[in-house]
Amino acid sequence: MELHQVRAFVTVARVGNVTKAADVLCVTQPAVTAQIKAFESSLGVALFDRGGGRMTLTRMGERLLHQAGALLVAAAELKGVGLGM
Repeated sequence: MELHQVRAFVTVARVGNVTKAADVLCVTQPAVTAQIKAFESSLGVALFDRGGGRMTLTRMGERLLHQAGALLVAAAELKGVGLGM
């Protein structure tokens, strides 16, 4: 699991789709999709249901979202005190 994968997951979950997340993260849509798939693969669970052309959080995705957001906040705080992540 990489921090950029967690960031992609949280961003898509919060903004609602890959296109908007790609704009927020300043990366391409395929990059966001690849990061999420890699994150799901490392966890061994699906975080999004991709049925019907939409991405909605699965129960596991919903359960993980808060912790993933907290991880991003903690990483930013560590970077801010010079521990560089």
